[in-house]
Amino acid sequence: MTTRVGFLYTRLRAEEKYLLDELEKHDDVDIVRINDGDSFFDINQLAEPIDVLFERSISYSRGLYISRIFEAHGIPVVNSSLVAERCGDKYVTSQLLAKNGIPTPRVIMAFDEESALSAIEAMGYPCVLKPVVGSWGRLLAKVENKSMAESLIEHKSSLGVNHQVFYIQEYINKPGRDIRAFVIGDECICAIYRSSENWITNTARGGIATNCPVTDEIAEICHRAAQAVGGGLLALDLFETENGYTINEINHTMEFRNSITTTGVNIPQKMIEYVLQNVRQKT
Repeated sequence: MTTRVGFLYTRLRAEEKYLLDELEKHDDVDIVRINDGDSFFDINQLAEPIDVLFERSISYSRGLYISRIFEAHGIPVVNSSLVAERCGDKYVTSQLLAKNGIPTPRVIMAFDEESALSAIEAMGYPCVLKPVVGSWGRLLAKVENKSMAESLIEHKSSLGVNHQVFYIQEYINKPGRDIRAFVIGDECICAIYRSSENWITNTARGGIATNCPVTDEIAEICHRAAQAVGGGLLALDLFETENGYTINEINHTMEFRNSITTTGVNIPQKMIEYVLQNVRQKT
């Protein structure tokens, strides 16, 4: 029996090419490529039938709404729109982690310039100001003092409605690195250290990737955090602290190009196996 996999993408980056290569190795799979910008979607009927949608949109909002359209017609999506919403909004992620007793940096939310400044003062310097939706370390700011806080708040307030939600996070003094761990289903399959002289360690911003052994402690906290957001194909960012690991963020359309050779794990192969197992178990 042939499985029709809808492959939703914005553009074919290295990750998407790796994933398509793995899909093409399966003789019993038909790939339906769906570009999230070129395509339009009638909410009353789907253009062609598929068995599962594999969501790889770069745009959080595009991926979220298109996933909801397919789910409304009974098509399973990996990752689901619920997981995307929980991971794509930093407030939602932080709230779920806190609610489930999973270590995560302290967060204060504010919605007005004056209350945002008061929140930053209450958090203490330095602290981190982030957009609630965003990736690749963009628009992050390490707030060092009151003068900087006032300037950043004024600047954010002028950017539009979404930037008038102030997400203020405790600054964690990292040892020049953080950890990116990859979870597929119930298993933390591998992890990397991301090292940088900059306080932002994303490999997209020049961080250097090296292998990080998956200890029982890393596996346990990653499993708990993944379950808190609904599970699936996830990349988790961890900080090392004096009191153990803390989860910073969870990514639902994970990037892995710098982690395959570094870890020796065929990440795209395992991702495709999960997608196919997920749909076949439901048929």
